[in-house]
This record gives sequence, C-alpha cells and structure tokens, in this order.
Amino acid sequence: MTGLYFRLMVVAGCAFFAAGSSAPASPFMPTTGATSQPIGHYEFCRTHPAECDVRSSSPARVNLTAETWNELVAINAEVNAGYIQATDAEIFGREEHWTYPGQAGDCEDLALQKRRLLMERGWPVSSLLVTVVRQPTGEGHAVLTVVTDRGDLVLDNLEPRVLLWTDTQLSFVKRQSEFHAGRWTAIRDGRRAGGAVGSPSR
Repeated sequence: MTGLYFRLMVVAGCAFFAAGSSAPASPFMPTTGATSQPIGHYEFCRTHPAECDVRSSSPARVNLTAETWNELVAINAEVNAGYIQATDAEIFGREEHWTYPGQAGDCEDLALQKRRLLMERGWPVSSLLVTVVRQPTGEGHAVLTVVTDRGDLVLDNLEPRVLLWTDTQLSFVKRQSEFHAGRWTAIRDGRRAGGAVGSPSR
C-alpha cells in the first residue's frame, strides 16, 4: 500500500493541510459554477458528440479501494509511457487540437486517452473530468481529475505519481462538469494567486 493511498484512507472526509499552505484545504476540489468550454474541447465534441452528450443527474464519486487505486496508477503509467509526448504544433501544425493520441500526443490528448481507458473499465463518466490548470511557470496545461470518495485525484502526463489535487504544484482553473460532459465549471483554487491561462501545451 503506497503512502498516499494510506493517507487518503486516514483523512477520508476530513480537511487537511496542503504542503506550503497555512489554511486547511479540502481533498475535494471546490467549483463555482459554469464557465467557458475550451475551444479544443468544443471541437473535440463536434467530432465525438456521444462522449460530450453524457449527462448525470447524480454524479458518482468512485469508491477508492486498493483495487481502484492500483487501476488508476497502472493507467497513468501505461499512457504516460505509451506515447511520444509532443505539442499540437509539432504533430498537427496548429496550436490547439484535442484528440485521442496516435503514436504521439500532448497533455490533453493523453488526458482524454486515460479517460477513455478508465471508461472502458467501467468507471463512471461523471468521475473522469479533463481539467485545465497552470503549471508553476504559468504555462497552460491539462490533466485528468478523477473524483473519488477520498478526494479528487490528478493523473498528469508530466508526473508519474497519482496525486491528490492539493499535493500538486498546479493551479486549477476549470474542469468538465460532473453533470454534463460537454460543459465546464470553474474551480476556486485559493492556494495560489490567479492569472490568465494560456492554451494547454504538454
């Protein structure tokens, strides 16, 4: 049993202190309501409408067990190691193009692939949310957030570990809605100062 999994079992349902923070941070990402859909995801939905039309009246938080934890870790490692990581400009000759990766992909492509593989294994769509974040450099980035009963976990192509969102060095901007896969909701990340976010890169 990994250290993070053990800690998630201990702090289940309780607030705890995030690294470098003087205020308690919830393991559940706070959201503030509807916001704009990234243009790349809008175009992805035009190509894959069935994936973006999924609605959930009662979004599910996955029960995080040793089995589901191991599945997340395995999928994150498989996708991160399975593709050449390159930007949309390098692959498609354009700045923003969300799709499933072929031999190569960037951050949102790999997040979409992780989401697809977990859906194929029976994970509910409402628990698998592509998320736009900022890296510590201020550069835009995309990850997959997995909503569990122990907290919101992050699968990142730049990080081999599956981390609780508060344990990352990322600033969270917005993510897919738990109620509608084609809509987005803003995130209130009070741990770091805000700022404009650019297009996701790698």
